[in-house]
Amino acid sequence: MIDASPLPVQAADGHRFELLARVPVQPRARLLWLPALGVAARHYLPFAEALAARGIAVYLHEWRGNGSSSLRPSRTQDWGYREILEQDLPASLANVRGESETPLIIGGHSLGGQLACCFAGLHPQRFGRVWLVASGTPYWRTFPAPRGWTLPLVYRFLPWLAQRQGVLHGKKLGFGGTEARGLIRDWSRVGLNNHYAAVGMAADLEAGMRDPRGQATAVVMAADWLAPTGSMQGLLAKMPGMRAQLSVISAQMLGARADHFAWMKTPEAVVERLFHSFE
Repeated sequence: MIDASPLPVQAADGHRFELLARVPVQPRARLLWLPALGVAARHYLPFAEALAARGIAVYLHEWRGNGSSSLRPSRTQDWGYREILEQDLPASLANVRGESETPLIIGGHSLGGQLACCFAGLHPQRFGRVWLVASGTPYWRTFPAPRGWTLPLVYRFLPWLAQRQGVLHGKKLGFGGTEARGLIRDWSRVGLNNHYAAVGMAADLEAGMRDPRGQATAVVMAADWLAPTGSMQGLLAKMPGMRAQLSVISAQMLGARADHFAWMKTPEAVVERLFHSFE
């Protein structure tokens, strides 16, 4: 039996959302999963169900401003990494149920993987495992030429555009959804200088990521230009205390195009890699 009841969550600042869960009767481990930028939590249900069938309880976090979130970005509603790391993720974590001895994993896709690493650094005693899929630092030097050479222009243009419009209309650009300008600002700064920081947040995110001890399991898609192998390696390098295991999945292995998003509909190959690292 798998419990599929959604969990209502409210952050300390009043933000409300649902934590989608797939929980087996006696889970072997618990996973808090962070989506990619602009992707609602419900799109990861095939992934969560495949893991739950193997005994892993999965809790799908919802981004502020997306899906079931009570907020939407606008000229008057703005946020960045600080609100996610200090408000939303602690609220989701408080709703991850289970015995304390059941291993607790944090992981994510794309931006979700990056912020999973940052959050693990803020709570190094809570997480002994990190699972990353199609993720990596956006730092331009970790991307192959010539694409990498164009990224500094992108990282300067998008925050300017978001500030001018009040939000970033990502769907029109083919990048994310409707995104808060503060979020785009924080993300772009990492892309330029490879240093994780959150405006208004005192904690040193870079230093924190050096603290967790355990295992990091990373999966890269062979045809993913948004998160190539070098990008993932750059993110893993920020966590020297984690034993890193990196796999590249091809289209043949996945049964679909091995790009940034197709794996979400056919997640079995990804699930097998992650689950095998846990056994």
